[in-house]
Order: sequence, then structure tokens, then C-alpha cells
Amino acid sequence: MTTHQDWDPRAPDVLADPIAAYDRMRQRCPVAHSDYLHHSIFRHADVVRIIQDHDTFSSQASRFVSVPNSMDPPEHTAYRALIEPYFGPERMAAFEPTCRRICDELVAALPRNSSVEIMFGLAHPFALRMQCAFLGWPDSLHEPLLQWIHKKNVATLSGDSHAIAAVATEFDQTIRDLLKARRRAGDQAPDDITTSLMRDTVNGHPLTEDEIVSILRNWTVGELGTMASSIGIIAYYLAVHPDLQDQLRRQPALVRAANDEILRIHAPLIANRRTPTCPVRVGGVQIQPGERLTLIWAAANRDEAVFGDPDEFRLDRDPGLNLLYGAGIHACPGAPLARLEIEAMVQALLAGTQALRPSDEHPPMPAIYPASGYRQAILMLRH
Repeated sequence: MTTHQDWDPRAPDVLADPIAAYDRMRQRCPVAHSDYLHHSIFRHADVVRIIQDHDTFSSQASRFVSVPNSMDPPEHTAYRALIEPYFGPERMAAFEPTCRRICDELVAALPRNSSVEIMFGLAHPFALRMQCAFLGWPDSLHEPLLQWIHKKNVATLSGDSHAIAAVATEFDQTIRDLLKARRRAGDQAPDDITTSLMRDTVNGHPLTEDEIVSILRNWTVGELGTMASSIGIIAYYLAVHPDLQDQLRRQPALVRAANDEILRIHAPLIANRRTPTCPVRVGGVQIQPGERLTLIWAAANRDEAVFGDPDEFRLDRDPGLNLLYGAGIHACPGAPLARLEIEAMVQALLAGTQALRPSDEHPPMPAIYPASGYRQAILMLRH
């Protein structure tokens, strides 16, 4: 039996310009069915309704357990309470000097007055160095993790489920090896976030190894992708908008708000999943319990009904409307860290250059779903 499809998320025109394709779908068919993504939700109001109503719309929408992303209350509540302090003000203040030092070093290493491929030349090294530094992982992992990112991208492009699973298993083993080394070290283990997680408890019980691996996987696999995408998106946007670039050089305090607005215009994270717990109508479409919903952040955050012209850059928007870091009980707990890291990187890039310009000969290559941003983007740097 052939299932009716409202669109094909893997059609060539969608892959060539995903953001424009999502805009068209939001206007034409705001709740669209496909075999690949099931029910895709494009409008801001529908997405907000779903993420705010965790009783009707469950986060247990995947066959893989993800701590705490795929959990619902009350289980989610306990794990979220454990995780949030890791991104509190004291930890952010303690990490900021390291964060800014890494950014300065990365910018200083860029070729002078030349072109640079911004993704593997800056964005990916930025993401993995930051994550390793924050979690207390050794510098020796930088190169293996960079190679792992490349293998993950190749596997994702291939669509080979076995290759994708093998890459995921390889990453989990990296985490398990780190945990094993810390157990062997005992009291001599590094006093870092990874070791701290090994001592944490939930409801009076120590975290299991699988739970620790899941938490660290969420913090790392997702962050390596979205943080790199964020830097690529912002750097290219500034290169195309030299007036804004110059304004932010003069007023670096505006960089954090500008980053959030740029990433509203071009989302670094395309989508998340939910599933209804009872029969429900969304956007006039009847959806049954257990059917998968794909919340398209990249469309909801450009909804004309909320933002007017979605491509208009404005620093005076209501930040509460921006779904960059989600909303509700599943809003990203790592948002303070992400904002700090992206701000530090963009400020360092602007301070370390006189101008960024896009390459006339090499237009950027868009990333392939579920990634966002660019696979490759070449910029001209002037110092």
C-alpha cells in the first residue's frame, strides 16, 4: 500500500536549498506527511503548542534511549535537575578564560590575507576543542574526533544505516574508554566534568555507564555538529553582510544578540521529534498515538506570522519568540555554554580580521539533513 506524501524531504530542490524549501512548505502545507519524516510541523504556533504540552506530546519518539532528551516527567525531571548545574553561572565563569584562549589561538592560526574553508578550517576544530576542554578530555582526542566527524559526514551522505550505526558505536566506545581510564585511575582521576558525572546519583542511585555514555553522547555528538554549523552559518552571513560585520567589530557587546538572530534566520539544528500520547489534531491534521512528529525548527523560527519578513535581521525582536534553543521543559540546558562559546569565537574572528568576504568562485555547499548549515564554505580573510 502506498502512503500519501505531501512532500519529499530528500528531493533535489529541498537538499539544494533546505531553508527555502521549508519556507514553501510552511506556507503551502504546514503539517506535511512523508515516508521519511512522517508528520513534519512547520508553523511556529504548532511547534510551540507541541513542545509546551509534554503530556499530550511525548519526547519518547525514538527507539533509542537518550538521557534526558527522550524522557518525559517525572523521569525527565530528575535527570534534568542533575544536568542543569553543569551549565550554571559559576561553571560558565570558570570556563570563559579557557574558552576565549582557544578562540584566540584558532583565529591566530588561520592563513593571513588568504582564503579558508571555514568548516574544517575553523568551525569543526572550534567545536571539538571546546567540547574536549569543557568535558576534560585530552588533547590527543582532537585529531581522532576530527576524523570521526569526517566519517560521520560520509556515512550520513551515503544513507547507509549500517555505516551510520558503526560510526555511532565507534563514538560510544571512545566514551567508554575514557570512563575505563578514570576508573583505573581511582582517586587520581582528573577532577573534571566527566569524572563528576561518574560520581553523580539520580533518585539515590549512581548513574549507570549507559546513562553516562548517553549524556556525554548528547553533549558531544549533537554539540560537535550544531556548534560547528553555527560558526559556519554566522561567519558566512557576516561575510555576505559587511555592514553588520563592521558594526559588530565596533560594538562587540552586540555579538551575542546578533548570533541568536542570525541563527534564527538560518537554523543550525533542523528538527526534533515528538509523538502524541492520544488522538490529536495539529494544523487541521488528525494524528494518532505513536505516530512520529518532526518539529522543523528551521521553519518555525522563520514564520511570517511571528517574525514578519523572516530574512530581515533585527536586534530588537522579542527573544522569547526565538526557538533557537527550544522552549519548555526540554529547552536546551547547554544554551549558556553554547552562547558563551559562539560569542567568544565570533568576537575573536572579528577582532583578528579586518574583513571577511565570500568566495566568488566557490559558493557554499549546503549540509545534508539532519545536519544544517554548510558542508563547505570558502571565505576570503583580510587582516
